[in-house]
Amino acid sequence: MKAMGTLAGLLKNKDRLQQAAANVKAKLAEQPAVGESGGGAVRAEIGPDLRVARLHIEPAVAQGFAADDASREMAQSLIRDAVNAGLDEAQRRLTEAITAEAEALGLGDLPFDPGNIGKLLS
Repeated sequence: MKAMGTLAGLLKNKDRLQQAAANVKAKLAEQPAVGESGGGAVRAEIGPDLRVARLHIEPAVAQGFAADDASREMAQSLIRDAVNAGLDEAQRRLTEAITAEAEALGLGDLPFDPGNIGKLLS
């Protein structure tokens, strides 16, 4: 119940909430989350908005796109796995950043759904 009172007080102080959101964004922007697959043959960099910012594909993997169906499927699998690993890392970092800000605001015991926290950044 105490957290609900704190939350009600914060709703009246938009500046403090906006600063907390800015802190989360800044924390995530410090270093992008990176996911890899194929021993680093494919790397996906995820930005603070939980979108793919960069995708690096080693030439050997890229050559697989022009090869047979099995090679294309392997290349697609490597890309998918790298992007998913990057998104998992980005969501883990986002959860940590939001948890830290919530605790700083006195809301540490309020539950939130990590699956939907990306909406806070848009």
